[in-house]
Amino acid sequence: MTVSESQWQHHFIEANHIRLHYVTQGDGDLVILLHGFPEFWYSWRFQIPALARYYKVVVPDLRGYNDSEKPASGYDLDTLTTDVQSLIENLGYSRAHVVGHDWGGAIAWNLAQKFPQSLDRLALLSAPHPQRFAQEMLSNLDQLRRSWYVLAFQVPGVPEWLIQLNLRAFIRNMFQEQAVRKGAFTEESAQIYQAALRKPGAIASALNHYRQLFFPFHWVRDLWRAPEPIAVPTLVLWGAEDTLLSHKLAEGLDQLIAAPFQVTLIPHCGHWIQQEAPETVNRELLAFLRSPAWG
Repeated sequence: MTVSESQWQHHFIEANHIRLHYVTQGDGDLVILLHGFPEFWYSWRFQIPALARYYKVVVPDLRGYNDSEKPASGYDLDTLTTDVQSLIENLGYSRAHVVGHDWGGAIAWNLAQKFPQSLDRLALLSAPHPQRFAQEMLSNLDQLRRSWYVLAFQVPGVPEWLIQLNLRAFIRNMFQEQAVRKGAFTEESAQIYQAALRKPGAIASALNHYRQLFFPFHWVRDLWRAPEPIAVPTLVLWGAEDTLLSHKLAEGLDQLIAAPFQVTLIPHCGHWIQQEAPETVNRELLAFLRSPAWG
C-alpha cells in the first residue's frame, strides 16, 4: 500500500434510498469524481491524491458497481443523476465541483442541467452530452461502429453470460487493447477490475446503465429538441485517439454551454484518459478548478 492509499478512507452512505460506497481523501470544497463503464472508483486512483491536496475528494462507486448497492431498477439517467445530487447533500454540502468520465460524464452533464444549483464547476473527460451521443448513435455510422457494444448490450441475459465466461479477455479488450498508452494497464490493474465485476450482480447492473439509455420515453421524444444550456464553467478533456468515442462529439458545444468553457484534446491518448495521461489530466483539472478566472 502506498502512502496515498493509506490516506484513502472507504465509507458507505445512503443516497436517494440506496447504499453507495465511496472513497474519500482531503478537506475543503467538495470534488466528486464519477467513473464510467466498466470501471469503479479505482479508475480515479491517480487523481485522488493530487486533488486532495486542495479539496475534499469523494469518489463513489455508481449504483450497481463494485461495493455499491445493486437494485433491480433505477439505472435511467435521471435516477443516476439524483443519486449524485443526493450524495452531495448527504455529505453535508450544497454544491460541488463534479468531474465525470464516460458514463459518469453523461451523469455529470445531466446533473448540470437538472440540478445547476448543486454545481460549482463541471469537468468532462471523453464524455459526450447524452442527447448528442444518442443522436449520433441514430444518425452517424462512424459512431455506431465505435459503439456497437451499446446495441449488443440490449439483448437480455446473453451479454452477462458472455462477459462472465470471458471476463479476463473482456477486461483486456476494454482497457489494454482500447488504450493508446498501453503501459497504463498492468496485469495487477486488470485483476482488480475483474474482481469488481465478479461481485454478485455487478455485470448485470453495469449493463443496465446502457439498457436504460433511451428511457424514460419522454427523453426519446425530446431527443431532437435543444436542451437547456449548461450554466456553469465547463472543461472538456478528450483523448485525441479515442477509439470508443470520437472527439468530434466535443464539437459544437457552444450550442450546449452558455457559460465559459474550454475543450482540450490530449495527444497520443485513448478513451481511458485519466489513467492513460494522469499527470496531464491532474494538471488540467487543478488549473481549471483553482483558477479565479473561471469563476
